[in-house]
Amino acid sequence: MSGYIEQIRHVCSLGALQSVLAIERAVPILHSGPGCGQKLWGAIGFQNGCQGSGYAGGHTVPCTNIGEKEVIFGGDERLRGIVQNAFNVLDADLFVILTGCTSDIVGDDVGEVARRFQEKGKPIVYAETGGFKGTNLFGHELVLDAIIDQYLRPAEAKQAGLVNIWSVVPFHDPFWVGTYRAIERLITELGLTPNIIFGPGHGIDALNKVPQAQFNLLVSPWVGLKNVQHLEEKFGTPYLHYPVLPIGPTETAKFLRSVGTYAGLEPKRIEKVIAKHEADYYYFIERSADVLLETRLLPRRFITIADSFYNLGIAKFLINDIGLLPETQYITDGVAEEQQAGITAEFQNFVDGITANVVFTSDGGAVHEAIRATKFRSRPLILGSSWERVLSEQVNGYQLSVTMPASDRLVLDRTYVGYEGALRLVEDIYSIILADFQ
Repeated sequence: MSGYIEQIRHVCSLGALQSVLAIERAVPILHSGPGCGQKLWGAIGFQNGCQGSGYAGGHTVPCTNIGEKEVIFGGDERLRGIVQNAFNVLDADLFVILTGCTSDIVGDDVGEVARRFQEKGKPIVYAETGGFKGTNLFGHELVLDAIIDQYLRPAEAKQAGLVNIWSVVPFHDPFWVGTYRAIERLITELGLTPNIIFGPGHGIDALNKVPQAQFNLLVSPWVGLKNVQHLEEKFGTPYLHYPVLPIGPTETAKFLRSVGTYAGLEPKRIEKVIAKHEADYYYFIERSADVLLETRLLPRRFITIADSFYNLGIAKFLINDIGLLPETQYITDGVAEEQQAGITAEFQNFVDGITANVVFTSDGGAVHEAIRATKFRSRPLILGSSWERVLSEQVNGYQLSVTMPASDRLVLDRTYVGYEGALRLVEDIYSIILADFQ
């Protein structure tokens, strides 16, 4: 018997249009029904950290708005017209055709439309992202594979020290800009040259350099693994897969050592970078110890209801560095079964033998029922989304939105990654706790 899912924390694969928009001067062209783009932009962008539409996003995105006529007679001709008009009107460096459910079901030959323009030298690729195929995280991987196969060209030579960085999914993660910048700064301090295609100041120039990289660095539990494997197959570029988003001194030091060792860097250089950042981090933590160690304020136990990026990264930090204990951790991003074992193993690998129970589910309603049925000995810290605001009041907890949808926050360049990011996370958590004692 089929059921229903409440309080979803992702959208359909057509949501990958936001991944295209994250590449500077790249524009998605939607071959879908009316309303799809607006709803997806509203969910992933506007109602998720108030991220806005950006360059050629939001209501600017070209769309065929197919209806009954196209369903009966096909929408290829309409798509050709929209693509040509997009080239005439929009100033962009790359166009990506994305399909919705209707065009995928009808069977429009979108590839042929794209190839006609490619033969004319136009910078355009296509990806079949019908919403029924999966989530926007799956769509994100489809778009990257399309760019790899249809746009990128082999490099004449590899550039020593150049590292392609792949991590969180743009816009789905409201902190994505700050997170990529934080990873970029850390890699730069190691003496390597980071190459990122997402975010301001990167774009097509960075995209063109992807085949030149010495190696690909994937900082992700699972999203993007297929893409770096594809890059290895096509361009012979090896990859380092680091499965934990590095938040705080313990995990960030481990991350820097892993990258440095993989790149063949001198250990002294790596340790110098770590020592510098740890001195700054512990200065602020020690200065705030009177508050951080106050037992009346300490939440003691925490619950995370988030995608695997933040669920795992935050758990590592709060347990290994802050000393909190985990309740059940709920992972909401639809992790495939073959990836779940590896992620679960990470939750069995904390300091002092601490482990955490992990539940993989996309049903926020079921998660809330389980939490309301839990008897807490002290006020829990709930790290999730704006869906958890009411729940937190019901169980007398502290709530902070760290994942989609974060409709109760304005996010600009904030991040929780690295040493400084961990300090921001401590600030945010304890600001909520202190506000409750006023």
